[in-house]
Order: sequence, then C-alpha cells, then structure tokens
Amino acid sequence: MKKLLALFLCLCMMVALGSTMALAEEPAEGPSEELIEAAKAEGELVVYGSCEEEYLAAACAHFEELYGIKTSYQRLSTGEVQAKIEEENGNPSADVWFGGTTDPYNVVAAEGLLEPYEAVNASHLTSDMYKHADNMWFGIYKGILGFMVNTDELERMGLEAPEDWQDLLKEEYKGLIWLSNYNTAGTAKLVINTMIQKYGHDEGIQYLVDLDKNIQVYTKSGSGPSKNVGTGECVIGIGFLHDGITQILDNGYDNIALVIPSTGTSFEIGATAIFKGAAHPNAAKLWIEYALSPECVELGAENGSYQFLVIDNAKQPEAASEFGLDPENVMEYDFEDATKNIKTYIEEVMNAIANSGSDTGADRFKTE
Repeated sequence: MKKLLALFLCLCMMVALGSTMALAEEPAEGPSEELIEAAKAEGELVVYGSCEEEYLAAACAHFEELYGIKTSYQRLSTGEVQAKIEEENGNPSADVWFGGTTDPYNVVAAEGLLEPYEAVNASHLTSDMYKHADNMWFGIYKGILGFMVNTDELERMGLEAPEDWQDLLKEEYKGLIWLSNYNTAGTAKLVINTMIQKYGHDEGIQYLVDLDKNIQVYTKSGSGPSKNVGTGECVIGIGFLHDGITQILDNGYDNIALVIPSTGTSFEIGATAIFKGAAHPNAAKLWIEYALSPECVELGAENGSYQFLVIDNAKQPEAASEFGLDPENVMEYDFEDATKNIKTYIEEVMNAIANSGSDTGADRFKTE
C-alpha cells in the first residue's frame, strides 16, 4: 500500500512539473506591467508617422486612450524623416517612427540612428523578413507597388491602360504619368531600387531617364499620385496599390483601376522603430509592443489604409484581396543592396535626368 501511495505521489509531482514547464515555454504575451508603469511615468510620446495621416492619428489617439500617455505626432514622408533624423544625429525630436517603407529605415539603422529592442509581440510576425536582423525595426504591413489609372480619361483619349513597366515608356503616355520625388518619398526610392534590380544598374537608370520623358510631376509624398488619379489631373499614377483602394472605397472614385505589372513588381514593408536617443525610451518600447498588436494594425482598414498585415493574430483587410492583390506574388528584393547604395542611386538618377535636358526644378520635383 505504501509503495502504491509513493508511486501515486510521484506521478502527481511529474504531472505538476510538466504543467509548470509547459507554462514556462509559452511565449510572453504583450508588454509587461513594469514597462507599462515606466512608460506612464514618462507621460509623453512623440511620433513621426509616414503612413497616411488618418491611420496615424487614429493609432496615436488609441495609444493615448489605452495608456494615458500624452501622444503627439507629425506626418512626414519617409525621406523627410530620414533627413531630419540624420541632421539631429542622436538627439531626435521624436521618439518613434511609424509607417512608411523600410528602405529609409535601413539606411538610418546602418548609420546607428535607430535603437534595438527585443519586442515581445514580434513573436507574432509571420516571417523573419518582417523585422530587422538586429531588431532595429519591425514590420506592421506589406504593400504592393503598381499603377493606378483613370479609366474615364484613358477612354476619352482612346488609350489602353499600361500592363507592364515597359508600357509606361510609350510616347502616347507623355505628360500623363505621376510619380513621387526620389529625394523625399520612400515609395520613389523603392521604384529606383526595383528598376535597378529588375533590369541591372545601367539599364535601370536608363529606364528611369526614359520614364521621366512621360512624367508630368513628381509629388513630395508617395501617396501623392493616387490622390490625383480620380480627379483626372493625374491619368496614370505609380505607387502602392492600397492607396488606390483608399481612393476607390473611401473617396468614391470608381473610375480608378489598379494594375499589377505583368512581369512582376516589388513591395514595401511598412515598419515601426525607436529613434536612438529617444527622450521617452520606455514609452517608445511600449509603442512598439502596441504597434505589433491587433489593437493598432486593425485601425488601418478602419481609417482608409488597406495594406496586408504581417502579424498572425490580426484580421486581414478584406478589400486588398477583393481587388486581386496577392502579397506573395512579388519579385525577390535585395534589401542589402538597397540599403548600401540608394543614396548613390538617387544621385545617379537625378544627374542622368538632368543631363538628358529634363526639368529637375522644384516646380516639377515637389518638396511641399
């Protein structure tokens, strides 16, 4: 009897120990109470946002509502944030960066201007490609590069919509295309890298010189072309297709069609990061945890931003799939080459455009 009792007690202890180990192996979920309290003690957070302002405003307002931390923001293109952070050189006037394509993030990370942080909620990222190798930034969404066209204007002119990148060089599209400014917009930087990776260095730059002949204006922000397609001021806009969905669904422009280039296109990873030297480091860490949660990213589709989400516990916006966008149908993208060389590439492209005799003044390459 004693042996049976001892065996029973031993089995109970093993079960209890196994349960404890299983609990220990489960990943932590969300920010710790210590981090939340430390962030509340700082009492303030300043955000530079490069996503659309409606989404940025909603995300900041909800963070303030959740934690009682005063949250202010400024909407700037990724190129503007990069320039500002480089100028401030470790003494940033904001704590975190939210939204916008990662090419500029990678540049400032390489310059030592972002702060690494091991985010608990990064465990929900669907792939390691959606975070910096040293935890300098974390992905929150994925956007597909393509064309938005005004179908009414094309029909009026008797023109077919372009189907691929090479189609954009046709003389019939002269003065009809808008792109964003290579110096100010992360979207335009992605276009440069995409063309160089797609066609090779010299051919890619020559493509952009040839494309320039058909471009009417370069907007400051990457979403600028999309906002002018529905009105017909821009007939063909190059940018992220989720911006076109916003114009169709939220602004009622049913005369916009979306085109995924037939021979392939690239994508952005929209990110969030902490600036090196942030004045409110704990609030900044809490923001990262929040930005990697459904609480934050699902606000995108509620506020006119229909990018694919890259965390596994968030609900995908149905609109992106309904418009035929496939987050996996994209070319391989060399982030390392883009990080190392984009400043040189921009200079080479702008010089090549200027040497072709084209107008590179501020009236055409917008900075406001």
